[in-house]
Amino acid sequence: MNQQPNNPAPHPTSERAVRREKLAALVAAGQDPFVKTGYPVTSDSAAIKADPDAPKNDETGFPGKDVSLAGRIISRRVMGKASFVHLADATGRIQLYVRRDDVGEEDYAAFKKWDVGDIIGVRGFVFVTQTGEVSVHATHVELLAKSLLPLPEKFHGLTDPELRYRRRYVDLIVNPEVKDAFVKRSAILREIRAYLDEQGYLEVDTPILTPFEIGATARPFVTHHNTLDMDMYLRIETELYLKRLIVGGMDRVSEVGRIFRNEGMDATHNPEFTSVELYCAYTDYHGMMDLVEELYPRLAQRVCGSTTVTYRGTEVDLGHFERLTMVQAVKKYAGVDYADWSDDAAARACAAERGVEVPADATRGTVLAELFDAFVEDKLIQPTIIYEYPIENSPLAKRKPDDPSFVERFEFFICGTEFGNAFSELNDPLDQRERFERQVAKKRAEDPASAARVDEDFLTALEYGMPPTGGLGFGVDRLVMLLTDSASIRDVLLFPTMKNIEGDEPV
Repeated sequence: MNQQPNNPAPHPTSERAVRREKLAALVAAGQDPFVKTGYPVTSDSAAIKADPDAPKNDETGFPGKDVSLAGRIISRRVMGKASFVHLADATGRIQLYVRRDDVGEEDYAAFKKWDVGDIIGVRGFVFVTQTGEVSVHATHVELLAKSLLPLPEKFHGLTDPELRYRRRYVDLIVNPEVKDAFVKRSAILREIRAYLDEQGYLEVDTPILTPFEIGATARPFVTHHNTLDMDMYLRIETELYLKRLIVGGMDRVSEVGRIFRNEGMDATHNPEFTSVELYCAYTDYHGMMDLVEELYPRLAQRVCGSTTVTYRGTEVDLGHFERLTMVQAVKKYAGVDYADWSDDAAARACAAERGVEVPADATRGTVLAELFDAFVEDKLIQPTIIYEYPIENSPLAKRKPDDPSFVERFEFFICGTEFGNAFSELNDPLDQRERFERQVAKKRAEDPASAARVDEDFLTALEYGMPPTGGLGFGVDRLVMLLTDSASIRDVLLFPTMKNIEGDEPV
């Protein structure tokens, strides 16, 4: 019995079928557009519009300079002997005026058969229409690539968010404002690198594939290396490799890289994301606070033109960060004073009174962190640095000399969201071993199948001696969301992680 193919040919009357027929006719006539190997582009739509020497009169006066550009037909109004087309290129959109007497009867007849979405090359001269629109009067037009699928129709466009994320290439074509966020993203990364370079940081690359699962709380993605016949893990952080380089004498190192965590997805989380991590010898978490308070307003000023930005209707002043200890923050926003807890039991009783569920063996530090999550984090709208964390949830930070139940760690929050994390890095190999072992034991107790283990090589590195060091990590994607006023992390990722859909049909 004959079976239907998985991807049947389009219906003969469909737009796709019509376009394929047009392509077949071009190929049969020896005019296959896909054999084109380039086009001599000398200008673009933005440069043409910005040119101060553009003519100020209509085309009956003095034509402007000759230009050659290429791009995609976005709209067209074809008439008998003359037509108007809007062409989109990487810099914007511009109007073309195409007339039979200028391009030739044969080329004009071919041009009239082209479709919205086709990619074309144009040569001509600049002029300004009677309505004041800077345009290009074509003297030559050429089809460079045939679009076999129609773009979403003009008035409704591509509006479904899920479809926009899946078909980002179409989203960028029909919603040109989307591109602005990604232009800003590139500018943000460029400015971060420029700042760190000015501060003497050496940008490095560390492994993405690691030989074992470290004892951190994040769940990794697992793969298998066939040649070595061993499981490997996509990195969940870059920290331990970067600190090895501090041991090796690279006093200031940084990495901008992709991180992978096999966890949930929401408006601020994607399984793969971009982070910046940096480490500086002979400083501490106070030095990292100063760096954040210098870097973030600089980024806002240079990318957005002001240290004050608007995010989801709220003005945020990145030129000012409040600093609070976690104890101070919980007292300020939850009305609970850590100093009132005489022991762990008192802390657990306080949590119960406030309706916060904690483990039966929760310590005072654990309860403090839980109360912070429940009552404080979402109140931190303006930029706030929260420092001095309980040791229970900070396995890589140095203890406070005057109170070893807390560590020299901070996180900073904007609009109720955590943006970054920093430590005075733990450089005591014996203390680090104890914390690693507790962390691994806890993870294996929660998941007996876990392959988490102590990173013995990192401990060996620490035994050679790591100087006092400050370290900082922050997410690029949330920063881009803030500086582009984007509601979802998927709005600032060109290709966010999406679930596969069977039988996905073209737009």
